[in-house]
Amino acid sequence: MDKYVYTLRLKVRDYECDLQGIVNNANYQHYTEHTRHEFLLAHGISFADLHARGIDCVVARIAMQFKVPLRSGDEFDSCLWLKKDGVKYVFMQDIFRASDHKLCLRAQVDTVCLINGRLSDCDELNTAFAPFFR
Repeated sequence: MDKYVYTLRLKVRDYECDLQGIVNNANYQHYTEHTRHEFLLAHGISFADLHARGIDCVVARIAMQFKVPLRSGDEFDSCLWLKKDGVKYVFMQDIFRASDHKLCLRAQVDTVCLINGRLSDCDELNTAFAPFFR
C-alpha cells in the first residue's frame, strides 16, 4: 500500500449490483472517477473551478482488469497513484475489498487537459501533482 498517494473508503450500495448479486462492471468506473475527484478536492483543486476557467480534464482512455467481485454492503478501499506521460496524467487505480484486502479491480485511467478547447499541458496541474508523480 506504500505506492498509493490517496485512498478513499467506500461502500457498495444495493442498486449497484446486477442480477448475479455482484457490482455491475460499469459502477467500477464511477468508483474510480469519484476517487479521482476526491483526490483533487483533498489537494485544493476544484473540478468545477477548473472548468469555469476553461480547463477541462477529460478521460482519454480507460483499461480495467476485474479480479474479485464486490457485493452489496462490501466496504472497499479505492487507491490511486499517478504519473505523467507527455501531456497525459496517468492514474493507476486499484480497488481492494476491505474485509480481506483482496484486489477487486486494477485500472489505468489516462486523462488529458483541454485548455480553452485545445489539448494542452496544464502548468497548474503539473505543479499541484509534482509531489505525487512517479
